[in-house]
Amino acid sequence: MEKPRQKQGGEKNQEQEQEQEQVVPNHQKRNGEESRSKFPLTSLELGAVIAIFSIFLLILLSIYLTMPSVDYNQLKLPGNVDELRLLTAYVSSYADDYELQVFLGFCAAYIFMQTFMIPGTIVMSLLAGSLFGPIRGMMVVILNASAGASCCFFLSKLVGRPLALWMWPGRLQFFKAEVAKRKAHLFNYMLFLRITPTLPNTFINMASPIVGIPYGTFLSATILGLIPATFISVRAGLALGDLKSFAQLYDMKTLATLFFIGLVSILPALLGKKAPSERPAESSHTS
Repeated sequence: MEKPRQKQGGEKNQEQEQEQEQVVPNHQKRNGEESRSKFPLTSLELGAVIAIFSIFLLILLSIYLTMPSVDYNQLKLPGNVDELRLLTAYVSSYADDYELQVFLGFCAAYIFMQTFMIPGTIVMSLLAGSLFGPIRGMMVVILNASAGASCCFFLSKLVGRPLALWMWPGRLQFFKAEVAKRKAHLFNYMLFLRITPTLPNTFINMASPIVGIPYGTFLSATILGLIPATFISVRAGLALGDLKSFAQLYDMKTLATLFFIGLVSILPALLGKKAPSERPAESSHTS
């Protein structure tokens, strides 16, 4: 009686291994350390990334270099809250005369950073609260974060697979397996990931097209999932005087709130799992 069970268990393990191997095609597999030490992109792929990066950079520079009467020494990404206060004071006074230039510069910088996974978007979200106010600041951040995430999505779809396999082989396999298990409620799962800090947003942006998440699901979950964290950061930007460090933004109370909201968002998926298990019992009972 025990041998058939072991055979079934072996078959299940083989199926799981086959599903995981789908993430890493056979022609891309290399020997352990050799695959990680060698840069994964071909010359053509690297050239495409450099070309796209250069286009984004030229757009950003064209906006900043045409801003009138600006002190470029003041326009640098702050490393702490005190530097952020100085930047906010300068940009706020500059925006009194050149509001459109400030808005375009902010949008270009945010999308550029989000597209190429450059750290510092949390600082930009704080700055948005100070510059644009609570409602408009949230709209600006969500719009630019979604646009940047979309650019990263399509860039990854173009050349991201070998780079993602090189950077996060284990995490990518885990994400692929989780997405496969939750196809029936993929939107709820993606919404949960966006609301909670379970996986980094940079990884989600880059890995989503590789594991087969449709762009419509990706975009809608991104827009809705960014609302709670954006509200926290924009609201903090309105009261920079009370903020002592960037780490204070996401204390245990804030993280617990985000996970609670995330659990509510994934609740339909959890309830959906119970429903099929109840139907066979009902049908056998009626027969």
